[in-house]
Amino acid sequence: MQQTQAPAELAIEPLKPGFGAQIFDVDLQSADEETLAKVVAAFHAHGAILLRNQTMEPDDLMRFIHAFGEPELHTQTKFCLPGYPHIFKISNMVDENGEPIGAHNDGLGWHTDYSYKEEPVMCTMLYAVTVPEEGGDTLLADQVSAYNDLPEDEKAFLDPLKVHHSLVHFIENRDFNSYEITDELRQENPDVIHPLIRVHPADGRKALWVSTGTVKHILGMDDYEAFKLVDRLVDYITQDKYVFAHKWQKGDLLMWDNRCTLHTGTRYDDKKYQRMAHRLWVKGDKPIPVAE
Repeated sequence: MQQTQAPAELAIEPLKPGFGAQIFDVDLQSADEETLAKVVAAFHAHGAILLRNQTMEPDDLMRFIHAFGEPELHTQTKFCLPGYPHIFKISNMVDENGEPIGAHNDGLGWHTDYSYKEEPVMCTMLYAVTVPEEGGDTLLADQVSAYNDLPEDEKAFLDPLKVHHSLVHFIENRDFNSYEITDELRQENPDVIHPLIRVHPADGRKALWVSTGTVKHILGMDDYEAFKLVDRLVDYITQDKYVFAHKWQKGDLLMWDNRCTLHTGTRYDDKKYQRMAHRLWVKGDKPIPVAE
């Protein structure tokens, strides 16, 4: 058994100015509870964390995700790792019969995970098992900095807005579809209403909380104006100055805070390269609106 040792303080550098944290000199497979608690604290403070050169077996991933809270199950279950229902495979690889072994092109389009749930997931973790040599990046947008930079009159307009999110609407309108809309899916995923501006429970910082795909309406607005607003805000939030682009390496573990970020995957040459990543989620809370 490898001896565990907690550093006095984590060695951290921002992923980009004012956002995220790359954490150095921590081996998550052998880290003790004190070190894991420091990693969790860094996550809550910075919006995203990156640890490179990790070697994580499924049990290691489960131990790590439990440090953040209760793991969340996945809407689609066919690509979960056998024996590990909380670990979902994102991959273009196939088995000996030519059948997919993971969800391909999952996560394309700027969004927050589980925004269609009453209690969306707090965070998303991806662990890189096999990576393409080019493409397949993950982009994270800092919705806290984007909100802070808005003029005060626009903040006042956006703060009270409520957004209607719908999984069925998302599935019906996505360009590619790996979901079947069943009665069970409808019953388990009723439409929800969430604030457009979300308050972070860790420190009260405010974030734009707009997403694409699941948004069906904005309360009090006609749909044309609502979707114009969504498109404008997403374009604003995803300016280069708010976006961190992660180029994957084998053994990378990237985790982002769905309460204050947007994310999207990018395409890669899936005929030339293979990809395998393991995704895990942590249960979250009902989004906190700006006090009215």
